[in-house]
Amino acid sequence: MASASERSMSESEKPLLQVEKLVKRFPVRGGVLGRARAFVHAVDGVSFTLRAGETLGIVGESGCGKSTLARMIVGLIQPDTGMIRLRDRRVSGLSPRQMRPFRREIQFVFQDPYASLNPRLRAGTIVGEALENFAGLSGRELTDRVATLFARVGLHPAQMDKYPHEFSGGQRQRLGIARGLAVGPSLIVADEPVSALDVSVQAQVINLMMDLQQEFGLAYLFIAHDLAVVQHISHRVAVMYLGRIVELASQRSLFSAPLHPYTEALLNSVPLPDPATRSGTQVLAGEVPSPIRPPPGCHFHTRCPLAEARCRTEIPPMTETRPGHFVSCHVRAAANTSP
Repeated sequence: MASASERSMSESEKPLLQVEKLVKRFPVRGGVLGRARAFVHAVDGVSFTLRAGETLGIVGESGCGKSTLARMIVGLIQPDTGMIRLRDRRVSGLSPRQMRPFRREIQFVFQDPYASLNPRLRAGTIVGEALENFAGLSGRELTDRVATLFARVGLHPAQMDKYPHEFSGGQRQRLGIARGLAVGPSLIVADEPVSALDVSVQAQVINLMMDLQQEFGLAYLFIAHDLAVVQHISHRVAVMYLGRIVELASQRSLFSAPLHPYTEALLNSVPLPDPATRSGTQVLAGEVPSPIRPPPGCHFHTRCPLAEARCRTEIPPMTETRPGHFVSCHVRAAANTSP
């Protein structure tokens, strides 16, 4: 199967999803009265767009804000500031009742397929709930539709009467995909959807998602730690560090010619298949700073081998160094931007 980067995308398409300067902070409470004593800066000014039928991969270390970003986009939590638009309609800040018409457009696939499924409901009921709530289906029509969804994601319709604990991990994730697919969404936000699965099962689920994308024109916001998976499924990739996007580019451009020092470090950290081969690169020094007290200026300057004086005080803007390739780095932006 061809990789996602080889599937054609129309650059003139209007974005399906627009995210503008999202900020989310979580209070750290203490004392007798439980007042906020500090704030965790989970997401700090994130902006990007996503076209219909496109996959945007989000990568970064644990704690960089990927999952918080995903939950804001699907409306599970609200941003402090910033805006989310779906088909040019604002969806951030809406009440649950106002958000209901948009629920069919955006669906979520969780990291833990078992924890996201009600253990007391049969598999067919889990998938059929969405069809009852949004499509008004019932009786034989509902059963037939659920059976069709089961078959489409690689499950047997006879398994509709089973409970979640009777499925394997890969089957449970297929069940979660079927539930998200039931209402005909335009966008699926997948938060580490294969990280809990065996490697062989990961490949099956990823290929299923890519087939469904081609068949239904789905857009994916795909969050993962595994760079090989992200490279295979994504059209574009955004790299996050401590709540900010530091590089955004096409899959091909980012993996072949990364610009941000943090992106380079991530790619160099991937184990090589030949133990006798050494990459010759240095491991990043230091630890990830606390999101409660992130460094001023560029958040990465405390670990960056290229850091200059202004990196410690000025936030580097996202600069387009070549068509479609953006980087937030004073040094690399200046060295790679055409005059």
